[in-house]
Amino acid sequence: MPKVSVIIVNYNAGEWLKKCVASVAAQSLADFECFIVDNNSSDGSLDQLPKLDKRFKIVKLDDNLGFAVANNVAAKQATSPWLALLNPDAFADPDWLEKLLVETKTAPNIKMVGSLQYLYGTERKILDGFGDCYHISGIAYRSAHQKRIAPETSGLVFGPCAAAALYERDLFLKIGGFDESFFCYHEDVDLAFRMQLAGGDCVQSKYAIVEHVSSGISDQTPEFALYHGARNRIWTFVKNMPLPLLIGFFPLHVFVNMLDVIRAALKKGRLRPTVRGIVDGFKGIPRILKSRKHVHQYQTLGVVALLMRFTYSPQKLLARGIHIRKLP
Repeated sequence: MPKVSVIIVNYNAGEWLKKCVASVAAQSLADFECFIVDNNSSDGSLDQLPKLDKRFKIVKLDDNLGFAVANNVAAKQATSPWLALLNPDAFADPDWLEKLLVETKTAPNIKMVGSLQYLYGTERKILDGFGDCYHISGIAYRSAHQKRIAPETSGLVFGPCAAAALYERDLFLKIGGFDESFFCYHEDVDLAFRMQLAGGDCVQSKYAIVEHVSSGISDQTPEFALYHGARNRIWTFVKNMPLPLLIGFFPLHVFVNMLDVIRAALKKGRLRPTVRGIVDGFKGIPRILKSRKHVHQYQTLGVVALLMRFTYSPQKLLARGIHIRKLP
C-alpha cells in the first residue's frame, strides 16, 4: 500500500500539467500513487506528458464533470490512507509529500493539511495563500493571498486550499467527499467545514511548499468563478452551520451578500455573475436544507469549539489576514 495518493484534476491545463506531473515524479517520497483525472480536455495536454512509470494512472472522464466529481472518482480508486490534491497549475517542492505527512503528527485529530503556496513567477516573494479562513458571516477567504507575509510557523486553520492539500481518505469518503453539486469553487471550504464538524482539524504547513499559477487555466473565466463562488458560499453556510448558529447569523449572511452585490456593481463585468450566483444560491436553499441531516449525523464537534475556529475580525476579512491557532 502506498503512503499517499496524489490526485491531479486536469481540464485544458496545457503545458502546466506536464510541469506539475514532473514535480510529483521528482518527490523524495517515492512511495506514492498518482491519479491524473482528465475532464475531457480538448487541448492535448495529456498528449504532452512523457512516458510515466506504473505509479501514475490516467483516468479519462467522458465530459467536464468538474473538480468535485473528478476528485471523488480518484478518491474511491485510491488505496492509501492519505489523499494529496494538487492543481495542474501548481508545482510542488521535492519534499512536499514528506512535509505534508510530517504535519499530520503535529496535533491530535489532524485530518487535513494545507500547503504554503507562493504565486508562481514571483520568486517566492508573494504568497498565494496560507490556509482558508471562515468568517462568522459565512464568507470564506484564502488568507494572505497576494501578500508579502512570511509566516513564522505552522499552525491550525479552518481548512486548506485544495489546490495543494492533504486529506485523510477514510474521513473524506465517510462524509461524502466533495459536494458534486458545487461543480467547483468553494467546494474545499465546504469539505473543510464538514471535516471540522466530524472532529477533524487542519494544520497549515509552513514547510510543505508549492508554487501556484492561480487562475492560470484560461477556461475558468472570471464570470465562471464569480458565479460559482457566490452561489456555493451560500450553500456552504446553510448546509453546515449548526442550527442555532444558522438561525442567529443568517441575517448577517444575507447582509454581507447584499454588500457583495454593491461591491460587484463598482467593477466592470462583476455584477451580473455575482447576482446570478447569489440568486441561485438562495433559490437552492430548500434542496440544501434536505442535505443537512446527512452532514450533521457525523457531527462530534461542539458549537463552542466550532465558534473558536471561525474568524470574527472585519479587518482580517477585508485584508485577507492570517488567522491561525497555535499547535499544542
